[in-house]
Amino acid sequence: MTVLDNEGSVLDVFGTGGLDLDTEKLMSRIIDDLHPKQKAFVNDTETEIIGLSAGYGAGKTRSLCAKAVQLAVMNAGFTGAVMEPTGSLIRDIWQADFEQFLENYEIPYSYRASPLPEYILHLPMGDTKILCRSFENWSRIIGLNLAFVLADEIDTVSPTVCDRAFPKILGRLRSGNVRQFGAASTPEGFRWMWNTFGSDSAQSREDRKLIRMRTRDNPYLPDDFIERMQANYDPSLLQAYLEGSFVNLNTGQVYDRFDRKKHVSTIVLDTSDEILRVGIDFNIGNMSAVLGVRIGTKLVIIDEIHKCHDTDALAQEILRRYPQRTICVYPDSSGGNRSTNATLTDINILTNYGFKNMSPRSNPPVRDRVSSVQALLENGKGEVRLQISPHCKRLIECLELQSYTEKGDPDKDSGYDHINDALGYLVWREFNPLHMRAGRGTGVRIY
Repeated sequence: MTVLDNEGSVLDVFGTGGLDLDTEKLMSRIIDDLHPKQKAFVNDTETEIIGLSAGYGAGKTRSLCAKAVQLAVMNAGFTGAVMEPTGSLIRDIWQADFEQFLENYEIPYSYRASPLPEYILHLPMGDTKILCRSFENWSRIIGLNLAFVLADEIDTVSPTVCDRAFPKILGRLRSGNVRQFGAASTPEGFRWMWNTFGSDSAQSREDRKLIRMRTRDNPYLPDDFIERMQANYDPSLLQAYLEGSFVNLNTGQVYDRFDRKKHVSTIVLDTSDEILRVGIDFNIGNMSAVLGVRIGTKLVIIDEIHKCHDTDALAQEILRRYPQRTICVYPDSSGGNRSTNATLTDINILTNYGFKNMSPRSNPPVRDRVSSVQALLENGKGEVRLQISPHCKRLIECLELQSYTEKGDPDKDSGYDHINDALGYLVWREFNPLHMRAGRGTGVRIY
């Protein structure tokens, strides 16, 4: 790799044989390594707007990497762009995957980190620049002349942002030999992918095409990958996350898998030797917590606390009820930056009371927290792995009553969200099925 400083000086070098590169043989190697659905996405250079609706582990990332190289070769000497929902995803996901792809196929390239990240592929017919941009700052593309734009996980971007950005981005496709917009995403209900490719009006348009790629289309996944997905997601989500199908994920009751008959248990367990696991949602004047124990693959919620004034009061109440216990807390990560106390952060307060902090560096998306809880309520195999004591009346009520707003977001105005959020932080951290997405820190190669 060649890394350039702000003035463009070469700091390091990878792959200096750009002029000797046989691009025809290169693309043949890349295409041969793809499975049929990936090939259909990469080989289509005629459709102006092409989409890839794919399940987890189906091979979206590799498809986008291959598509980026293909369009760079076909538009040698021009500029393209790859877009992720956020700047952090550019750094944490796209750049690592793309660089590995380039190096695996011995494609010479340079990388410039500032002022904005970009790659330069050194090709025989000319250098092709690939900009890396986020939908958070999509306006930074305005004013550029581009040959192609590829968007990753676009269904996780706010529909309002997509509606504003999409026509502007299309207006930038005004250079190069093959102008194309490509999008790859796991569908998140009836959002941008559906509006652009799946609806009746979209399907009637000749300028766009959708390729649906199922998880099982990828022959290179571990044998137990799909089985693990089925164990960790509820049936409706499996249609989206395994089959790449459009399903309504945002209507009615948020936790529609909750059933008092299945999940509220009067069975008394001796949990005194188990680690006490506490999910916490920080709110000034309305602190909420759920307290439970993990028994194998199951979670048993034995107690709840709500309407505590501040973090100190919550910590003291936990210790009053459960002295001499090993306690792990799973708080809202924002507690590391703010406080219900004038001098210490909320997480500092909890650790000062002797609790082990299990908060992530940043909060997971709301959808991921909801999905994690839904999967414990009932997964695709029909397994119930969440039990709640009948003493937890507020949690039971909130699981039953929290609903989606007209905008498709969990309602946060009715007051049913706080203790549900506390449960979500605990479940997501301890039972998070998203940890096992292929290629995301699992050691699984993505195809």
